[in-house]
Amino acid sequence: MAQPFTAGAEGAFAHRAEATSELWKIPAYQAYRILHVAFVIAPILAGIDKFLHWLTNWDMYLAPAIASLSPIGGHGLMLVVGVIEIIAGAIVAFRPRIGAYIVMAWLLAIVVNLLLIPGYFDIALRDFGLALGALALARLSALYDR
Repeated sequence: MAQPFTAGAEGAFAHRAEATSELWKIPAYQAYRILHVAFVIAPILAGIDKFLHWLTNWDMYLAPAIASLSPIGGHGLMLVVGVIEIIAGAIVAFRPRIGAYIVMAWLLAIVVNLLLIPGYFDIALRDFGLALGALALARLSALYDR
């Protein structure tokens, strides 16, 4: 007797679910998923907060030397930064292979900015560590971003 059409589809979905279940057992895949979620959420939240200032006053993290180059002023520049961070987080969400490199470069630019402000070297070091995390996501995306 002929098999119903849905049986074949159900079998395909069952196989896919089994393969996904097996992926979750691999520590590198777990790391990829953790980094993927983190580098979507963190840039988007930081970008939104550039407008709301709930977490901090982000303007204080802009080096005066950089702010003086901006034709829209320091605060205006930080609003542009917020938009860029939101876009970067969205790119990571849908294209982590590309977005992770964008976030890494962005974080390295932030490190350079922070090194221009005395007293913010600890935050520059933290952001350098985050840039390395973004690089790890980019490398893991080569394996797991399908």
